[in-house]
Amino acid sequence: MNKTEELQTEKERIGLFGGTFNPIHVGHLRAAEEIHEFFHLDKIIFIPARIPPHKTEKAIIAPDHRLNMVKLAIQDNPRFEVSNFEIQRDSKSYSIITIEHFQKKLGLNTSLFFLMGMDAFLEINTWKDFSQLFSLTNFIIMSRPGYHKKASADLFSIDGNKNFAYNPEGNYYTHSTGHKLFFQEITLLDFSSRAIRSRLKGKRSIRYLVPPVIENYIKKHGLYDD
Repeated sequence: MNKTEELQTEKERIGLFGGTFNPIHVGHLRAAEEIHEFFHLDKIIFIPARIPPHKTEKAIIAPDHRLNMVKLAIQDNPRFEVSNFEIQRDSKSYSIITIEHFQKKLGLNTSLFFLMGMDAFLEINTWKDFSQLFSLTNFIIMSRPGYHKKASADLFSIDGNKNFAYNPEGNYYTHSTGHKLFFQEITLLDFSSRAIRSRLKGKRSIRYLVPPVIENYIKKHGLYDD
């Protein structure tokens, strides 16, 4: 059974896409669209972080604005949803807490897939209870500009390879708990939220980097001006 056939046998496949989304841009949306399509996910839930544990940037705007922008950006895609779970919690947004929450909320008949970029994955050993994450859910690691997929395989030194087995037929890793970890290349859009904020600060155009509704929202509320 190949990877596609195996994924199609599952009942409901939900992607969890966390991030600061400061602001959300077409790179986020295109990545989610390609992952949804390739892995036959039923839906992807965007989960904006209230207090990102690994980011100390002063440029992170109010959580409500970031949540509103995600809502606007995905409003025309019935396969995309947004959750305010992390936004409403007055504490750091640890992924392990979020994953456990959705496990309880969605139940045993749902297979969860945690989406993250390659750059974040390369630092996962700094995350809270990172070794437990692999036993809780499936992972889809999306390639990002500047990182080669081959480099990701070497990262299993953090686990000593003792809990993972490589499946060459499906081109994925299986954890001892049965959860899978996939490395998936996506269309490389070599820009970031930080680059967008920099352009806004410099009074330069962000057209075609964010959906028009997001550009209008940013202008209306005077975000990222200083």
